Amino acid sequence: MAGPQVEVDGSIMEGGGQILRVSTSLSCLLGLPLRVQKIRAGRSTPGLRPQHLSGLEMIRDLCDGQLERAEIGSTEITFTPEKIKGGIHTADTKTAGSVCLLMQVSMPCVLFAASSSELHLKGGTNAEMAPQIDYTVMVFKPIVEKFGFKFNCDIKTRGYYPKGGGEVIVRVSPVKQLNPINLTDRGYVTKIYGRAFVAGVLPFKVAKDMAAAAVRCIRKEIRDLYVNIQPVQEPKDQAFGNGSGIIIIAETSTGCLFAGSSLGKRGVNADKVGIEAAEMLLANLRHGGTVDEYLQDQLIVFMALANGVSRIKTGPVTLHTQTAIHFAEQIAKAKFIVKKSEDEEDASKDTYIIECQGIGMTNTNL
Repeated sequence: MAGPQVEVDGSIMEGGGQILRVSTSLSCLLGLPLRVQKIRAGRSTPGLRPQHLSGLEMIRDLCDGQLERAEIGSTEITFTPEKIKGGIHTADTKTAGSVCLLMQVSMPCVLFAASSSELHLKGGTNAEMAPQIDYTVMVFKPIVEKFGFKFNCDIKTRGYYPKGGGEVIVRVSPVKQLNPINLTDRGYVTKIYGRAFVAGVLPFKVAKDMAAAAVRCIRKEIRDLYVNIQPVQEPKDQAFGNGSGIIIIAETSTGCLFAGSSLGKRGVNADKVGIEAAEMLLANLRHGGTVDEYLQDQLIVFMALANGVSRIKTGPVTLHTQTAIHFAEQIAKAKFIVKKSEDEEDASKDTYIIECQGIGMTNTNL
């Protein structure tokens, strides 16, 4: 069943963990043996970090594959996939490594498994340099389900930097094929809502201050909409460690979702955290796309696998997205076209259409 080995240079373009996630996912799905070299070569701590290793081990376990040279700090791995199976799988970063990134690497694979899967993902739920779990549930989930599948994400415990200790359980049923998506009609913003949270020893006032500052910031630009950001104290039994942060979502008349988020850090005042999230949301609304900058790259693998032509409208195409496209073309042989949007209302903006002729991956187990 195995084709020729795919060679991937892990140092090009985004040059980080994302190359590993996209290439191992596609290798697993397509049954192609994979060698990745120069993993995270340019980073301050090159090679595999704990979260990358746990993601790789999970993909290996999902398909009873073989993984060689995979250890912390390793800059080269080889992976030989076998048949994807369902069932219960656990991945634990043992750090604040993001559970959302573990979900990113495993979700496409389990859709093409022989039976339903239950993924127990442990690590950081609201961690730096990764989507917050709230983003995954409130933005990624409703949009990615447009490809024609459903999944359930149960947040058992929240975990923060530096200790992690969070856990989510993701349940996914397999599909025969993925439908293409067409997200090109932005509509207009109909509501803005969100949550500002504190966990552990942090005072509730911090959540209230983040929410209030964010609302004030949004009101300056969007006057006619009620902005509902709930301050939340995470229950003691559902959060491990101390953390704070905020996520704000804008929903449009056509069902598009955009987000801005920020995490509290020691020594940074709560107002500043709230304003940062609000400004990120506003920036994502200004460019005229139908997805925000963090969703665009997460949709690429699904577009590549879908049966037909998918289109999404985006703001400036991020390096993460360009990287995902590069490897989806190299490994899966999907065809992408990225071009400037020709709509009149986008003429003055930096707006693009990403179009993909998907490969129509079929689940042979079903």
